[in-house]
Amino acid sequence: MIYDYAFVGAGAAGLLVLRTLLDDPYFADKRILVLEKDRKDTNDRTWCFWEPGPGAQDEFLDKTWSQIEIGSLKQRIQTPIAPYTYKMVRSKGFYQGMALRMAEAPNLERIQEEVQDLQENQEEVVLKCAGQEFRAKQVFDSRFDYRTLLDQKRYPVLQQHFLGWFVKVEEDVFEPDQATFMDFQIPQKGNTRFMYVLPLSKREALLEYTLFSAEPLKKEEYEAGIEEYLRDKLKVKKYQVVEKESGNIPMTCYPLWEKTTKRIIPIGMAGGWAKASTGYTFKKSERKARSLAAFLKTGKPLHQFARLDRFWFYDLLLLDILWRRNELGAGIFGRLFERRAPQLIFKFLDERTNFWEEIQVMSSSNAWLFLGALRRNLYRTVHQVFSKSS
Repeated sequence: MIYDYAFVGAGAAGLLVLRTLLDDPYFADKRILVLEKDRKDTNDRTWCFWEPGPGAQDEFLDKTWSQIEIGSLKQRIQTPIAPYTYKMVRSKGFYQGMALRMAEAPNLERIQEEVQDLQENQEEVVLKCAGQEFRAKQVFDSRFDYRTLLDQKRYPVLQQHFLGWFVKVEEDVFEPDQATFMDFQIPQKGNTRFMYVLPLSKREALLEYTLFSAEPLKKEEYEAGIEEYLRDKLKVKKYQVVEKESGNIPMTCYPLWEKTTKRIIPIGMAGGWAKASTGYTFKKSERKARSLAAFLKTGKPLHQFARLDRFWFYDLLLLDILWRRNELGAGIFGRLFERRAPQLIFKFLDERTNFWEEIQVMSSSNAWLFLGALRRNLYRTVHQVFSKSS
């Protein structure tokens, strides 16, 4: 059998693309194969995002917040974010919900196999596994190898890396309707560091010690940062750590999409779907999934899907600054929230602003920093644009 579409891996990006196809009657007669190395059914990830009003993933929501707090280097900002809502999806419910969708889909086959190699020819892609092989017309590959980024020198690579604790405390400490989006009022130690606090109730929360920097820390350093925040900032004396999680998301403008061929497209982090300037991936992957589904209907080869836009360039400038002067991040992000409404910032990060709104956002910080980054990256940008269009 030759499948129309094959998924290599079923993480967030793969499942978001898959759900988009399953929800669209156009793909009802397409034969779909999902190959997974391991079945996912635990809380190994927590995804958060903002959006105005109801959203496509609302059935999987674990918590929402209508207000955020920012701790800049100068002040604390507490502000409502309507019409936006900040939303949390924990992976277990998402995995289980999508497992039911896959089981109910008559045109889908789900197999637990590790793909070892992809071999593309003019007519199909052969997916080679340990004990068998499969064939598909087009393949969505979510396997990501960090070495692809670390072994190149064309583009700077930062990492959004973090360790989080789900904690229970004995007193009412947290504001259940307010998420601490970024608290930079912690020792920066030459990096861009902040605490991220997501209250689940007055006595329960997820606290993540997070950095935007080139190198991860030792586990003990993240945990010491959380302990210090609980003790000194929140004045918590007794607490219970219920769960732990950690993550590492690449922050780079390296064109990972260049690996796309006529029949194979990398998706998720493997395809550069993470927002380069923040590391946010889930909502951008949802938008990419919708765009990809629409593109598939055109019948064009997959390597024509990716396109550059001005937001790639904006991300490139910020990453250049943080790569060279990582200690400046707290000031840049802090001034942004001090001087601009969160609704405008969210719209900008969602890549939905017009040029005038983008000038407002970028002018909130030190213009000379960005002019310097522009000068350093002008040739690189022109080269990338012309190589993409050729």
